[in-house]
Amino acid sequence: MASSKVSRFPVFFVVAISMAMVAATSAQNTPQDFVDLHNRARRADGVGPVTWDARVAAFAANYAARRAGDCRLQHSGGPYGENIFWGSSGKAWSAADAVASWVGEKKNYHYNTNTCDAGKVCGHYTQVVWRKSVRIGCARVVCAANRGVFITCNYDPPGNFNGERPFLTLDASA
Repeated sequence: MASSKVSRFPVFFVVAISMAMVAATSAQNTPQDFVDLHNRARRADGVGPVTWDARVAAFAANYAARRAGDCRLQHSGGPYGENIFWGSSGKAWSAADAVASWVGEKKNYHYNTNTCDAGKVCGHYTQVVWRKSVRIGCARVVCAANRGVFITCNYDPPGNFNGERPFLTLDASA
C-alpha cells in the first residue's frame, strides 16, 4: 500500500505543475490581455479604446485554426483589418509579444507625412491605433508543423486606408 501512495504523489505533483504552467500561459493570452495591450498603445496616441467583439474573435479563431497546420504568415483576405504574428518554437509567445511587435513599428511611422521610413513597415502599428477600428478579436495557436506560435488580431471596421491618418493629433510634428 505504501508504495502505491508514494507513486501517485509524484504523478499528482507533475499534473498540478503542468496545469499551473498551462494556466500561466493562457492567462497571458486572454481577450482582456489583447484589449489592454491595444488600449495602452492607443492611449499613448490619444486614441479611444477598443472592445472585444465575439463575432470578430470567432473570425480570428477560425482563421488561426486554419493556419495551425502550417503557421504561414498569410493574411486571411477577410472583411476585417488584420495583424498577424509568428514566433518560432522554443518560446511561449504571447499576446504581449505580438502586440509589442506591431507597436514597435511606431518608430518607423511619421505622422506629419503619414508615411513609413523607406524600406520599413509601420502598417501593423497604424492598424493597432486606427481610430475608427473600435472592435477587435484575436486568437493564438501552436502550429503543428513547427511548434511555432501563430497569433492574429482582427479589427472592425478595418483601417489603413490610403490618404487617411490612423488618428488625429493637434501636434502634426509628432
